[in-house]
Amino acid sequence: MTEKNSKALMELIVKAGDDRLGEDIVALDVRNLTTIADYFVLMNGRNQRQVKALVDAIDEAITKNGYPLKGIEGKSGHDWILLDANDVIVHIFTEEARELFNLEKLWNDAPLVNVSAILEDEA
Repeated sequence: MTEKNSKALMELIVKAGDDRLGEDIVALDVRNLTTIADYFVLMNGRNQRQVKALVDAIDEAITKNGYPLKGIEGKSGHDWILLDANDVIVHIFTEEARELFNLEKLWNDAPLVNVSAILEDEA
């Protein structure tokens, strides 16, 4: 996937998460830190039901727009679910799990993407 395509996919995921009321959406540009992905997108839901709804909405947006989805991990637990969309890895947490694992701190060298600008473009 080209850098332009991975950026478009990341933006699609951010918007899909926002549409389903995902909370505290963060996108990290990890291109210069790892070869596993270009972007990590993190968000949380208010409860396990909303986490599942976020996963379903993002899964649908990815596949509907013709992007490949390699897999979904953690679907049975609903506390932390990972969607692997090749160059964009999506982490969807309950609020408690997000605080516990604190991926933003783990990847604190990654530049933040301006999520507000992405969502303003949608309006």
